[in-house]
Amino acid sequence: MTNVVRLRIEHVVLSLVWKKWLCKSLSKLGVQVCVIDEKMGFWARGLAGARPRPEKEVILNPEAWFVKVVCTLFDSAKLVFDYMRSDGHSPDESVVELLVSSYAQMGKLDIAEKILDEVYCSELRLSVFVYTNLFNVLVKRDQVDEAVRLFRKYMGSHCRPDSWIFNILIRGLCRAGEIDKAFELFSEMGSFGCSPDVVTYNTLISGLCKANEVDRGCDLLRKVQSSSELSPNVTTFTSVISGYCKLGRTEEASALFDEMTKSGVRPTAVTFNSLIDGLGKAGNLSCALAMGNKLWHEMNAKNVSPSAYTFSVLINALCKDNRLHEARDLLRELKWSNVIPRPFIYNPVVDGFCKAGNVDEANQIVAEMEEKRCNPDKVTFTILILGNSMKGRMSEAIGNFNKMLAIGCAPDKITVDSLISCLLKAGMPSEARRIKQIAYKDLNSGESTMGRPHHLRANADIPVAI
Repeated sequence: MTNVVRLRIEHVVLSLVWKKWLCKSLSKLGVQVCVIDEKMGFWARGLAGARPRPEKEVILNPEAWFVKVVCTLFDSAKLVFDYMRSDGHSPDESVVELLVSSYAQMGKLDIAEKILDEVYCSELRLSVFVYTNLFNVLVKRDQVDEAVRLFRKYMGSHCRPDSWIFNILIRGLCRAGEIDKAFELFSEMGSFGCSPDVVTYNTLISGLCKANEVDRGCDLLRKVQSSSELSPNVTTFTSVISGYCKLGRTEEASALFDEMTKSGVRPTAVTFNSLIDGLGKAGNLSCALAMGNKLWHEMNAKNVSPSAYTFSVLINALCKDNRLHEARDLLRELKWSNVIPRPFIYNPVVDGFCKAGNVDEANQIVAEMEEKRCNPDKVTFTILILGNSMKGRMSEAIGNFNKMLAIGCAPDKITVDSLISCLLKAGMPSEARRIKQIAYKDLNSGESTMGRPHHLRANADIPVAI
C-alpha cells in the first residue's frame, strides 16, 4: 500500500523554481507530488514501505528536509544531489553537511567521501564544521582510523582544522587504545596553527591512565601546571588520582588529592569516589572512611546530592570494616533520597547481615529495596537463599528461589547447586530432586527454564530446624 506524507510548511514560501525542481526530482524517483498551497503544504505519494512523517511537522528548511527524507526513505539522496547540480541548484553547506553525516552514520562512507570530492571541485567551500561533524560521527561509530585517513586527505588543502577536530580524533584514538597515534597527532597541531587546550591534555592524560601509564599521565599534568597559558582543572587531577588508585598506589593518589585542594581546585563527587574506592580496595579502610565522611560533609554543605556510586563505595568500605550498622544507616538515608537505587548498593549489607546470622534484618533490607522499586538481582537472591539455608530456614530459602524464578531472574548453576546441597543436608531429598528437575529442565536442548516464571510448590514438607 502506498503511504502518504502530509506536511505543513510554515514561514517558508516555495519559489516556482523550487516547486518545478522538487516535482521533477521526485518524479524521477517514482514519487507523485501535488502542491496544494505554498503556505499550507503539499501531499507526496511515496513508494510502498515509506514511513509517514508526522502530520503537523513544521519545516523551516524544505531543501534540507527533502534531502533527509529521500536519504531515509529511498536511499537515493546522492541521485537527488546530482539532480540539484545538473539543474543549476547549488546545494548549500547545510545540505552537504546533512548528506555527508547521514551517509557516514549509515556506514556508506564511500558515498560521503565522493560528495566531498565533488564539492571540492565546485566553487562551494565548506567550513570546518562539516568536517568536525563527519569526524565526530566516525569516532562515535568506532571508525577512528577512517577519520584519521580523511583528516590526512582533506585537512590543509580543503580546510584548516581547529582544536575541536584534533580533540575529537585524539579522543577516538585514546578510546581505541592507540595512544602513540594520539600523541603523533598531538605533535602535528602546531604545524596547522593550532594550540592544544586543557581538553586536549585531559584527553591524553585520561587515555594514558586508562592504559596504566599513570606516570606518563602525571608528567603531562606537570607540563600543564608549568604552562603560562593553561591550568589543570578537576578533570585533569581526577584522571591521575583514579589511575593511581587502580594501580593500588593510594599514597601517591592521596598526595595528589591534597595538592589539588591546596591549589584551589575543588574536588567533585567523582574525585572523592575514586579515592574512597581505591583506599577501600587497598585495605586502607580507616582512610577510606575518613575520606567518605569528608565527602559526605562537603556535599551536604554544598547541597549536592550523593550519587548511587557514592553510596556504593561508602557502604562497601563500611561492610569490609564490619561496620554493618553504619552501613545500615546509610541505606536509611538512601531510602529518603532521590537517588535511584540499584541492587549493588544493597547487596553488601544484605550479605553482611546474613553472614552475621541476622537474616531477619537482611529480609527487611530487601523489602526496602522493593519499596523503592528496586528488584533484587541474582546476587541478592543467592545471598538470601544461602543465608536462610544456613539458618535452617528452608521454607524461606525455597520461597526466595520461587520468587527468583517468578520475576524472571535467572539463577546460575552455583545458586541451584547451593540450594540443592542445603536441602539434602536438611533431609529433603525429594524437594532437592524436584528443584533440580525444574531448574535444569531441557537444559541439554538449550531451553532451560532458568529465568522463566515458574511456580514451585509452596506447601512442601519442611522439617523444623532446632
